[in-house]
Amino acid sequence: MTGEGSLGAPTREIIKWQDPDFADEAKLDAEMRRVFDICHGCRRCFNLCDSFPRLFDLIDNSPTEEVEHLKSEEFKPVVEACTLCDMCFMTKCPYVPPHPFMLDFPHLMLRHRFVEAKKGNTEFVQRQLAEMDRNGTLAGPIAPLVNWASDKNNKLTRPVMEAVAGIDAKATLPKFTSRTFVSQAKHEAGTINSAAPAFGKRKAALYATCFVNYNKPETGMDARAVLNHIGVETKVAYPGCCGMPFLEQAELARVAENAAKVSKELCKLIDDGYDIVALTASCGLMLKFEWALICPDNPDVKRVQENTFDIDEYVVDVAKKDGLPTGMTALPEGVTVHLACHARAQNMGPKAAEMLKMIPDTPVDVVERCSGHGGTFGVVKPTHDVGVKVGKPVFKAVNAKARGHIVSDCPLAAVHIMAHTDTPAKEPEHPIQIMARAFGLKKDV
Repeated sequence: MTGEGSLGAPTREIIKWQDPDFADEAKLDAEMRRVFDICHGCRRCFNLCDSFPRLFDLIDNSPTEEVEHLKSEEFKPVVEACTLCDMCFMTKCPYVPPHPFMLDFPHLMLRHRFVEAKKGNTEFVQRQLAEMDRNGTLAGPIAPLVNWASDKNNKLTRPVMEAVAGIDAKATLPKFTSRTFVSQAKHEAGTINSAAPAFGKRKAALYATCFVNYNKPETGMDARAVLNHIGVETKVAYPGCCGMPFLEQAELARVAENAAKVSKELCKLIDDGYDIVALTASCGLMLKFEWALICPDNPDVKRVQENTFDIDEYVVDVAKKDGLPTGMTALPEGVTVHLACHARAQNMGPKAAEMLKMIPDTPVDVVERCSGHGGTFGVVKPTHDVGVKVGKPVFKAVNAKARGHIVSDCPLAAVHIMAHTDTPAKEPEHPIQIMARAFGLKKDV
């Protein structure tokens, strides 16, 4: 029999979003009360995010201090504060499957959002922000104008954006680029290092991800440069967004649609002998885990799941199995590594830190807490300040070390951290960009 605090590895149940019971409001309400009652009696997650303090305050301030007497409409603020980071499931909760209580708090919050979306109770602005491919395609040709308008210091446009669109004027928004990663990679072919120990042994298809493709192609270019330098043949692939922004909005049919389209194209590369390498943590999590929970019967999704690596994980794997070229130079100014929640949720270990510790004589500090950003959560008016509140322990830790580089596998988290810290670091970076710099493939900014 499984006891309390089960020692079994956490397992996740299939998300049965097509089952009529999943959208049944009465059954959802009963399940939320069951889970909330267990959380109320445990409270281990009190310091992870704002969902749990909101839940516990709600219960404690009720006349009977019991879940059964709460009104269902009072659950909404608890759901709103969840960023689907998965850290309660992965790191704190003793009652996740295979425990008989079968708790999965993030997926319960997802189910609540799904039911609300079915009823049409969704935020228009957040739905539009989730349309990454459309937004990136439209913004590219006028990127300088879009970036000017979205700049946090623009006192003309940002108050208007807050009043009309609900995007917090204090939030730092990602910049768009006129040339996508796919376009740049097509016209700037890389040269594979034939002297590297891994030469001729590996082929990697870099899944560009929407953020790298439309917002920060230099991350992709640096990743390709590093892989080429360590002897890996590369291709760049971007059949479309992985669907993580739609997952945040509980548009699960859209996630399934994107998973089918993208996995079909990526399987063609797998057939040609390529590993799939994701350039952001959220997208890696989708390809490795979330797709399979939403589309369990899609064989293409299963193949992609079995052949996908996070970029840091991939470099570490090459280093262990084949070895890396010599010639890395020290970065004495040091690096603070934020271990993104969606990287931690991949159950692969702290690969970013493991990779960067290969650089000689370079201080590497690790911050292992949620930054508080959570996609659209970190930019819209109702939750931006909550995101800053959740991220304060991270900001404090980063400031205390004052390293020359701040990196995260989550690009939005990196931007969020940089916006709320005062360190010698000049820009938010991905860990792979530090490797590029150590190998002499990237100039200092």
